[in-house]
Amino acid sequence: MRFQRLLLAFALALTLAAPAHAQMRELPDFTDLVEKQGAAVANISTTQVVHGGRSLPQLPFDEDDPMFEFFKRFIPRQQPGTPRDFETKSLGSGFIVSPDGYLLTNAHVVESAEEILVKLNDKREFKAKVIGTDKRTDIALIKIEASGLPTVRLGDPSKLRVGEWVVAIGSPFGFENSVTAGIVSAKGRSLPQENFVPFIQTDVAINPGNSGGPLFNMKGEVVGINSQIYSRTGGFMGLSFAIPIDVAMEIQQQLRTSGKVTRGRIGVVIQEVTKELADSFGLAKAAGALVNSVEKGGPAEKAGIEAGDVILKFDGKPVGASSDLPRIVGNTRPGSKAGVQVWRKGSTRDLTVTVGEIPDDKVAGRTQKKAAPEVAANRLGLVLSELTPEQRKELKVAGGVLVEEVRANGSRADLRAGDIILAVIVKGVTNEVKSVEQFNKLAAQFEKGTNVTLLIRRGENQSFITLKGADKQG
Repeated sequence: MRFQRLLLAFALALTLAAPAHAQMRELPDFTDLVEKQGAAVANISTTQVVHGGRSLPQLPFDEDDPMFEFFKRFIPRQQPGTPRDFETKSLGSGFIVSPDGYLLTNAHVVESAEEILVKLNDKREFKAKVIGTDKRTDIALIKIEASGLPTVRLGDPSKLRVGEWVVAIGSPFGFENSVTAGIVSAKGRSLPQENFVPFIQTDVAINPGNSGGPLFNMKGEVVGINSQIYSRTGGFMGLSFAIPIDVAMEIQQQLRTSGKVTRGRIGVVIQEVTKELADSFGLAKAAGALVNSVEKGGPAEKAGIEAGDVILKFDGKPVGASSDLPRIVGNTRPGSKAGVQVWRKGSTRDLTVTVGEIPDDKVAGRTQKKAAPEVAANRLGLVLSELTPEQRKELKVAGGVLVEEVRANGSRADLRAGDIILAVIVKGVTNEVKSVEQFNKLAAQFEKGTNVTLLIRRGENQSFITLKGADKQG
């Protein structure tokens, strides 16, 4: 009996110990990865000269703040009698992609730099020159005069799985060859003003100085370039974003060949297709890119694409979300012909567009709208007025009515005074708005609980707004 109790206790001890042992075996070991791949990672320091007439920047920290000691090395303090010209320094990371000295980093790391110094893992230092930069993807290709250099191995970001381990090597706050690890938090992230990059989101600790450094998978392959952090303090908060390496390598190939990047465009303004918009247009699911407006004389107009179309496919590639379209079009060679599948008035249509080229960025002026006399609110709680001939000419619209005031509940919150209602879409049927009287007659026919979609003009942009459950104002 005593032997049986001992045997039972021994078996129980093995059972309790097994999960911990198995867990220890499953913990990743990054040592081999770092030893083999770390030699191809570089520290990048840049110097910018700020010329005459400008005051020196002030540190955003008190002198007792730990960050003060770090930043004061790179932002000189104003001293009496010092010249107005002064140098500022910044830090970043990069990695070698070819043995003859080409490195990838972020465009913002080398922006406006008068001198770029690359320090390798073996302590050798080289001055670098910029081959080309692309601000839209934040990629820069730089070159040092060297040969026989160690290079990184490239991986396939499409094979990354959410939850798998990844490793970053870089120089956060100037601490060279720092290694941090975490997991892939999400893929294909879209960030504001970043239409051409499907970011890899991770929880890897990324801080100032990590920018431009590589993100490795557990095979020791580079899958991304660490580019941005989401932070309220400027430090790591668990939200880091990397540019997929396939995007970066495509950019660097163009930079190496021509020193610049060309992208396709078709001349449309788009927005996301929400569930309410999908219902209004008769789509089975919320997918595609909804065309708000079409550039006059642009490739899309010549191809027959119209405002109100939902682009479902471009060049044979499905457009699952509106953010997919700029990436697909941008990667299409200017001058080539591409098939476009659109959803229009309850059915699909196939069109062919000749892709244009994205021009240099331009700042568009805002259109000023004139005031109009006040009128009574309609059934939807909207105070509307007619557009004068001068307003129509100025805004280049054939019809539409001006929203003077919104007197309705929260379902109308997206509609604002100053908007111009150009069309009404109900159950997939588009009605162009030509007058206040016509709009009010349409509104009177809305059934209780019907979702009504309005095509509006706001400033220089067009967009679709859904009024949920349009009903009499109470």
